[in-house]
Amino acid sequence: MITKNIVKQQKSIVEVTVAVPWMDLQPTYDQTLQKMAQDVEIAGFRKGAAPLNMVEGQLGTRLQDEVLKVAMPNFLIQALQGSDIVPIDYPKYDLISFVKGQQFQYKATITNRPAVSVGNYKSIKVTRPQIKLVTEDEVQKVVDDLYKRWKVRNPVGSGSSVMGQGSSSQTQGQTGSINFQGGNQIATSPSAPRNDGGANGQADVADDTFAKAMGATTLADLRTKIRSDLEANVKYNNELDYEEAILQEVEKITTVELPEILIQDELNRMLVSLQRRVADMGLLLEDYLKGQGKTLEQIKSEWRGQAEKNVRMELGLADIARMENVTISDSDLQAEIDKIQDQRIKQQFQSQEPRLQLRHALRQTRTLDLLKKMVGG
Repeated sequence: MITKNIVKQQKSIVEVTVAVPWMDLQPTYDQTLQKMAQDVEIAGFRKGAAPLNMVEGQLGTRLQDEVLKVAMPNFLIQALQGSDIVPIDYPKYDLISFVKGQQFQYKATITNRPAVSVGNYKSIKVTRPQIKLVTEDEVQKVVDDLYKRWKVRNPVGSGSSVMGQGSSSQTQGQTGSINFQGGNQIATSPSAPRNDGGANGQADVADDTFAKAMGATTLADLRTKIRSDLEANVKYNNELDYEEAILQEVEKITTVELPEILIQDELNRMLVSLQRRVADMGLLLEDYLKGQGKTLEQIKSEWRGQAEKNVRMELGLADIARMENVTISDSDLQAEIDKIQDQRIKQQFQSQEPRLQLRHALRQTRTLDLLKKMVGG
């Protein structure tokens, strides 16, 4: 039977010291050892067939790390059962003692759900933004940009299929086709020059041969598909804007003393997002900051107000989920995990913490959907 000591600190910080008898930890230890032994090769034995005591010695601290990944979250859940502690972030674990055959002890620092007060969310009024119509000029810009890049890969006189030279099957073999299922994939950069003169004085414009290379049947068909993708993209962004407007209203009616750790976590998340955008530009974050004439701490200071709003919004939405009794069942969670195609990523959800995070994200999404129905109603 585990023992626990729960100490509440300021700003919703909670320290939980957990002590676990070896007899309670041993099943996890043995199962982890047997699982890892299947991939261990030791001279003189077939892979996975070496004695466990030899495998145990070879694994060393790797075995301990894998045991802790499973044991710490599971025993923390047991320690918090029956208490009023509801963690709202990943625990920080500090190992105190781990010796085979002896009592296992560690400390977990978590942020408890702070007291949240949300106003009358059922009276939120938000008008859905009007969907902007896709113009012919916008469609033409995409056609021109695609054609310009296609011409670079298929210059006249190179033997490529262009302006009626060669067959469409040759063109597709050289350039492939465009996937029109994701609106965000369409290029929308400035248009390429048109009617600038081609081979033998022909007007150098997109034609059916080019359209077939893009995966369409005719130029008209290509334009129809591009328009469809652009319209889907506009609709998607419109929905995001609508959801953001609702969340901003939730933030306005939410009162809470924000734990510092959540503000810092949100700032770090925002910085990671910036780093990814900067990397897409082919820059390092350090170079980007130099160009802006700012330090990392200055950026975080400027963003702090928005980070606080984001956290308040998140906590308000979670409290609405509690009041509306929004839950995610085990089957709902597993169904979402089953959608993951990458087996490496999917395997991560065998651990407790990623499952908790995914369950929370699904709950927040379901709550937002509920709010959208209330506002729409």
